[in-house]
Amino acid sequence: MPLAPADDAFSSRLAQSLPTDTLRPAEPRFREEPRGRWTSNSKWVALPRNTEEVAAIVRTCAAEGVGIIPYGGGTGLVGGQLQPDGPAPLILSLERMSAIRAVYPQENVAVVEAGTILTDVQRASEAADRLFPLSLASEGSARIGGLLATNAGGVNTLRYGNARDLVLGLEAVLPDGSVWHGLKRLRKDNTGYDLRHLLIGSEGSLGIITAASLKLSPRPAATGTALMTVTSPEAALALLALARGQLGETVSAFELMHRMGFDFLAETLPELRQPWDSPPEWAVLIEIGLGVGSDAATALETIFAEAFEAGLVTDGIVAQSVAQSRDLWTLREHIPEANRRIGAVSSHDISVPLGLIPEFITRGGAALATLGDWRINCFGHVGDGNLHYNVFPAPGRTREDHTDQRDAIKTCVHDLVHDLGGSISAEHGIGRLKVDDLERYGDPAKLAAMRAIKAALDPKGIMNPGAVVRA
Repeated sequence: MPLAPADDAFSSRLAQSLPTDTLRPAEPRFREEPRGRWTSNSKWVALPRNTEEVAAIVRTCAAEGVGIIPYGGGTGLVGGQLQPDGPAPLILSLERMSAIRAVYPQENVAVVEAGTILTDVQRASEAADRLFPLSLASEGSARIGGLLATNAGGVNTLRYGNARDLVLGLEAVLPDGSVWHGLKRLRKDNTGYDLRHLLIGSEGSLGIITAASLKLSPRPAATGTALMTVTSPEAALALLALARGQLGETVSAFELMHRMGFDFLAETLPELRQPWDSPPEWAVLIEIGLGVGSDAATALETIFAEAFEAGLVTDGIVAQSVAQSRDLWTLREHIPEANRRIGAVSSHDISVPLGLIPEFITRGGAALATLGDWRINCFGHVGDGNLHYNVFPAPGRTREDHTDQRDAIKTCVHDLVHDLGGSISAEHGIGRLKVDDLERYGDPAKLAAMRAIKAALDPKGIMNPGAVVRA
């Protein structure tokens, strides 16, 4: 059955059952996405204050067959937070539900509402002398509900895992408006199907996360950061193995960066000071977190010395202060902004087995060369196999000059990723941008199971229609 639009008549009926000022005309910020590729056709946004109001909104939408777009911080990069066409859905923003309900330091648990901004969770954890390790570029605006709904990754996945690995329990509103009270603080709960992991990563297509019990960790007593130039991607992997062999799971982040990223930073953000006159072809940024009585800088210097002796690295900087560490991370964190200013023809969030990263980089460059002259900025969380592989026009040209080649470039990259047993979406999700790709590369049995789950839990298809699973 086709969905009904969230038009003015519907909004008037819905508003009667909600507190004043819960329903508003959708502001431009709710109708746009970061890359500017689509604009939402939604006219109305609901901003509930609690789970009961979310449930009331969902029940009304279910009864009238109106689609719902759950909205977090709006930072998603695959179009999951807006719908450009079809019957206009209702946007449901959880930004008013931003309470940190409780922190339990002895249990290493924080219970927070879905609208809480990631940095606020990090600060509340720090105030309790604990660490919430999820960290990514958009953490100042991304909200917990959206981060869990997309199973966000970030720079610390190597040590602490993706978002789903940091969740003990959830509270959520299901597509019929019922509330699942799964907000437990248990590390062992073997009572049937795990709805927690079904909802995490579903991008709001199976329900709306309203609160979560999050895992915290002890704060490392000593942290260290180093930027090392490596001779090749193969050397980067060997350096990772060396570092983990010596330091085990204390390696928190291991980021690979290509010279193109440094060139883009120099071109678009010249005020950012780079620690060399001529950028290296490849470099890695390493962060470690050690226990009491450890010297992180000395540990990194020892690793550098052994790697230098083995011919893996040629130069390096070990941060000697918090400020110097922050400066090194600033370079890595501004690469996406530099990319945005240059303007990519096609951007890819992919993962391949660690051992095949060098092969992917070599074969990817060769395959793309058959399609034209490109600049490739390859960087990312190489410690967990996740690369951001972005293709840019040659100097003097713009991405608009290559609009007709975007699909061919994407297919070239994704075909190679699939051939190497990788994933065409490592951490950004499927949204609406990659629905076709999921159907092309996804396992048929998995796709059939996904469609069956969607039909069972959301038979009317009101939850984020068109995202992840084709409407």
